[in-house]
Amino acid sequence: MKVALIQTRTPATHQAALAHVLPMVREAAAAGASFIATPEGTNVLQKDRATLLPMLRSLEDDIVIAGLRAAAKDLGVWILIGSALVVREDGKAANRSALISPDGAITATYDKLHMFDVDLPGGETARESATYEPGDRAVTAQAGDLKLGLTICYDLRFPALYRALAVAGAEVVTIPAAFTRPTGAAHWEVLMRARAIETGSFVLAPAQGGRHEDGRGTWGHSLVVAPWGEVIAHLDHDEPGVLLAELDLKAAAKARAAIPALANARAFSGPHSLA
Repeated sequence: MKVALIQTRTPATHQAALAHVLPMVREAAAAGASFIATPEGTNVLQKDRATLLPMLRSLEDDIVIAGLRAAAKDLGVWILIGSALVVREDGKAANRSALISPDGAITATYDKLHMFDVDLPGGETARESATYEPGDRAVTAQAGDLKLGLTICYDLRFPALYRALAVAGAEVVTIPAAFTRPTGAAHWEVLMRARAIETGSFVLAPAQGGRHEDGRGTWGHSLVVAPWGEVIAHLDHDEPGVLLAELDLKAAAKARAAIPALANARAFSGPHSLA
């Protein structure tokens, strides 16, 4: 099965974001991809909370989501919006993945579980919890022959989530991201490979890349990792672009049979706290 990852440098307005991502989606479909995934923050990126929040719309009213739903139907492909920054039903903001079927319907959504609240050594800070309400459930979904587990960016650092998705049947985990440059340089590839190896799953990681209008810098380097841990497709830069890969959907079962870590796991008690 041919898949495509879209690496973007999402602009600070919805109109510009749609104009940015749509040509790459069409390029991916023309190259034969039947499943196309975009990064975190596909619909808008703006780190100033006071500017961002009034711009957000519901999943149904967001013009980027509407445009990608129309594109999925027009092109006859599955599109995973890696995440869109939207208003939830209760009025709070969410960082939400949305899976779109070839008929343009939204068939699954996932709200980012883990909020990136950090002070980095270089002086950069992030407080996602000040803007977004975290999700409270893990999500699997079917996209044609792909058995998906949906995650977003900072979720990558919580391996128990990926084990739970694999145990529930996911053979492909999606990790759309807007990784910072310092953490990307240090940890991006090794953590992606670790999640693939631990679970015997494909990892699809479409990324934001470069210097954005709001001043942030993101790592790029979108990649696809096979269940045995090898990187089978990689963009070695942070520029916008399309990454194509062929997935052998039997590879997950083969890897899990060779190293049956999911089946061999045992419940245990402890340890006691050292505090």
